[in-house]
Amino acid sequence: MADTLRRLTNTASFSVLQDKLDSWHREYHIISCDQNLNKCCELIEITAKIQGQLFSILNLTAAEGGLYGGVDTLKMRLLPWLGTCFSLGRPSITNDTSLQLIQDSAEKDRRIRELSASHDSEVQKLDIELCSTRLQLDSLRAEVGDTLKPCSNLLRSAHEQLEIYRRRLDALSDYERQIRLLREEVSFLSAEKATLQERLVRSRSSSPTPRFCRTSTPRRSESPTRAQLTNSSRHARLVSRFNDLYATERLEAQTLLRRYIADLEMVQRIIFLAVVESFKAAKLAYFKYKLRVKKTLSPSHFGPESLDDAAVDHIVRNLEVYDIQASVNNVISAMNVSPRISFPLDVDLVLISALIRDTCRVAFAMQTLDPPLDVAFASDGELYSDTKYRQSYDSDFSAPLVVHHVWPALMEGDAVIVKGEAVTRRGALWTRSRSRSVSPMRSRSLSPTRSLVSL
Repeated sequence: MADTLRRLTNTASFSVLQDKLDSWHREYHIISCDQNLNKCCELIEITAKIQGQLFSILNLTAAEGGLYGGVDTLKMRLLPWLGTCFSLGRPSITNDTSLQLIQDSAEKDRRIRELSASHDSEVQKLDIELCSTRLQLDSLRAEVGDTLKPCSNLLRSAHEQLEIYRRRLDALSDYERQIRLLREEVSFLSAEKATLQERLVRSRSSSPTPRFCRTSTPRRSESPTRAQLTNSSRHARLVSRFNDLYATERLEAQTLLRRYIADLEMVQRIIFLAVVESFKAAKLAYFKYKLRVKKTLSPSHFGPESLDDAAVDHIVRNLEVYDIQASVNNVISAMNVSPRISFPLDVDLVLISALIRDTCRVAFAMQTLDPPLDVAFASDGELYSDTKYRQSYDSDFSAPLVVHHVWPALMEGDAVIVKGEAVTRRGALWTRSRSRSVSPMRSRSLSPTRSLVSL
């Protein structure tokens, strides 16, 4: 019996019955008559199941009491209750009561239909309002799009105007450079005009000589050449270009070489040697070209300026005739046999020909200045000079000696025009010399494979 009672307790049948009864009470006036009857039948079925379980418990409990256990309770409570349930002779519901119930049910169904119709009407109104709101939202989006379109066009136009202004600024800077050059030209022409006017006045003021008899050559006054008049502007332009070589072309060449040579120090040595050899090749080419120009101009030269000044002026006017490719080839050949650098056999120094070409062009033009510009002499192990060099970021700033150079200093005679860059470290030269004595570095000139290929 205890197990049956435990199962009845665990199933909480009475709680389920009470919940369904409360739910039916709340929905009684909303649902239809058939739904109410179904709920009532469901409750009766649940009640019958519960009663069947209770009768089973009653039977088991009476059996546990023995033959006469619980007789008085059954007589006093169960039997009178059963007699009352089965003594009903006829139903208590009359025809009038049944008719009233049918009318109440019809009235409830009518109310339910009205509520349903009202609900459908409200839902339809809400759908209409929702559609109207969506249309208004689409209209607002279209208006916003139409409003933003001119703004986007205006913004695009503003960007285009800004780009145009930037281009104009770049063009303006070019115009300013051209204006400076034109001013120099004007000053040169003005000087020539003044010289010619002075010569004309002197020729008019002097006594006339016979038309076909000249006893002496007229004295000509010295006048500055174009090269002398533009010397200062060319000086500033070439110094600026030398700085650009350090800031731009040097870094590009270093990036190219680092793809094939991992040692940054060796890459810096190669670039430094390329600049130094470019100046040597350009100076030699300038010297030869100047001799050739002087030899060509000598038979027909009779101007007020000296033959040397005339040759320099001619070179300044015709810098494009400089055979720069020959100098580039000479630089690469000199670097291939230099013992100061070493690099893999599959690396060709043509990689940095752009740097060599630009440096040769600048160095050649620097020789036309008065006085000419040149790079300072440099050697590994020299005493560091703060007036000639800047120490690189990876230097030992307290070290007194230069390990290797990154960029040469630009000199005008004994004066430093642009500082170079050098690397200083303590004890590096001694360690490097010992390592070279034990295991010498191999340059391209010592490579038998390279020699056979060149032959």
